[in-house]
Amino acid sequence: MQDLTYQVIFYLFAAIIVVSGAFVVFSKNIIYSAFSLLFTLFGVAAMYVFLNADFIAVTQVVVYVGGILVLLLFGVMLTNKITQEKLRTDVFNFAPGLIAMLGILAAILYAFLYRAKWVEVAPRNGSVVESIGYETMSNYILPFEIVSILLLVALMGAAYIARPDRTKITEMIRRLEN
Repeated sequence: MQDLTYQVIFYLFAAIIVVSGAFVVFSKNIIYSAFSLLFTLFGVAAMYVFLNADFIAVTQVVVYVGGILVLLLFGVMLTNKITQEKLRTDVFNFAPGLIAMLGILAAILYAFLYRAKWVEVAPRNGSVVESIGYETMSNYILPFEIVSILLLVALMGAAYIARPDRTKITEMIRRLEN
């Protein structure tokens, strides 16, 4: 009985993820897409809980839902031009997208069914956060530092791209002086 309950809850969250994810992709209103992304992220956090990855679930909710998604929603709502614009594209590549999606899906299914080595993991003793911190600072210090440098470079690139164009500012100052 308990397994049936877990399966029903699992499939309920899976359905929420799929439906809200599809709504994110296919909705023409960016506000509705952003709110659908909220449900998708909560559903993914619930999946992490089902996998006994409580730390990752909490991190998912705090970082993505609490930080990034709220920032995105405020950014969209405070920008008047985005809500009034109709975001459309004239390019509609349904067939290549469908072929690419089916290829990726076939590769993922092949990897899961024939290449994956499923191993039963023994339950851990102690705190998950403690073991993550220990593993990060001992066995995985090099990937951790590489990722931190990569994020720093991405942040610097974003700041460089977002900076105002100095030639236009200089031109505007000249016009105001004349």
